[in-house]
Amino acid sequence: MDARTLYAARLTTADRAVEAIASNSNLAMGMVVAEPPALLAALARRAEAGTLTGLRVWYLLSQAHAGSTILRRDLLGRIRPQCLFMSGVERALIKADPAAEALIDFVPTAFSGSPRVMCAEVGMDACVLAVSPMDADGYFSFGAANDYTSAAAHSAKTVIVEVNPAMPRVACPAPLHISQVTAVVENHAPLLGFAEAEAAPEDEAIAALIAEMIDDGACLQMGIGNLPGAVCRRIANRRDLGIHTELLTPALARLAQQGAVTNRLKTTQPGLSVYSFAMGDDPFYRWLDANPHVYSMPVDVVNDPAVIARNDKMVSVNATIQVDLQGACNSEFMGGHQHSAAGGQLDFVRGANASTGGVSVIACRSTAKGGTVSRIVPRLDGPVTTPRNDVHWIVTEHGAANLRGKTLRQRAELLIGLADPKFRDELAKAL
Repeated sequence: MDARTLYAARLTTADRAVEAIASNSNLAMGMVVAEPPALLAALARRAEAGTLTGLRVWYLLSQAHAGSTILRRDLLGRIRPQCLFMSGVERALIKADPAAEALIDFVPTAFSGSPRVMCAEVGMDACVLAVSPMDADGYFSFGAANDYTSAAAHSAKTVIVEVNPAMPRVACPAPLHISQVTAVVENHAPLLGFAEAEAAPEDEAIAALIAEMIDDGACLQMGIGNLPGAVCRRIANRRDLGIHTELLTPALARLAQQGAVTNRLKTTQPGLSVYSFAMGDDPFYRWLDANPHVYSMPVDVVNDPAVIARNDKMVSVNATIQVDLQGACNSEFMGGHQHSAAGGQLDFVRGANASTGGVSVIACRSTAKGGTVSRIVPRLDGPVTTPRNDVHWIVTEHGAANLRGKTLRQRAELLIGLADPKFRDELAKAL
């Protein structure tokens, strides 16, 4: 059959489509913008009815669609989250009911390793995801979510796509063909939108320091949060910047629109802004759609430190929660609980470190909880996300410190200088 005939044969309702998903199986859920709302609602209805139990759902960074359906508190147990990156959804569940924490299985994994863990080591029985409409040759684009989603869709035994005309069509190395799809559901729904928050004065001060480290021709990776946007606003006058980033945002897109990004000097995919997943607003998604200068790739490629390092002058900017006096960073654990995950931080720290002329920056405000808690600490309260051996620059609103080649005492002295002044004497006593 040709592609259109196959499509018509596999087109069905969400409730009928999810009948193919078995109890006690492993299901991969599309990430962030690729969460399929109609399919997730249908799965929740099956769980409510008791016809779906023991379903292990594998994912990172859950959003509102999952939070209002399969990750509801009353369904935990019948549906067992296998979470590789905690979001506000899981944090809210645990805050409302501490007993929920025991029903959410957290899987520590670097973002770059998520396709291997999910597809090669565990094996996905099924995958549900939102995709762009099919093209004339029978291919769906992964749009705003290539990441692990593409690997899961290509390897799962059962693949159910939710076709959304709002999903941007973005070129990628291996789009999904209709012949690989078990069932098709159509649902024209607004994409999840993510507003850019206003940067605090501390973030602006940090951004000013980081911007000074970014020269013409640099290749950029920016993490999540207010800070990357503040940095991007300060480098709009740079020339021939490149983008190789796990997350593509409106702030990075504006640099391309302003002419600061050309990708001309990149070694990997020259001429293209490369990303693994994207989050933004409607104008951003429209900019992505059919943009010939943008390319999405799986996260095990984008976040491979060896691939990252091939780009000269790679600049990696990420945030952390705590830095100890030796330079180790905890970027994922807070208040005695898993707060997020390692994500791609260490991938890009190591990739930027190995890049010719590369710069790795880990930034944080010097305090938390309204200035009552120092983020520069004698010992971390959680796991080490980025080891002291890998840390290059640490930046707070009080300055920037290059820890490369520094002794333990030199590091401690530099980091105390980045702490809020009211905590410096106490930190010095810990030396």
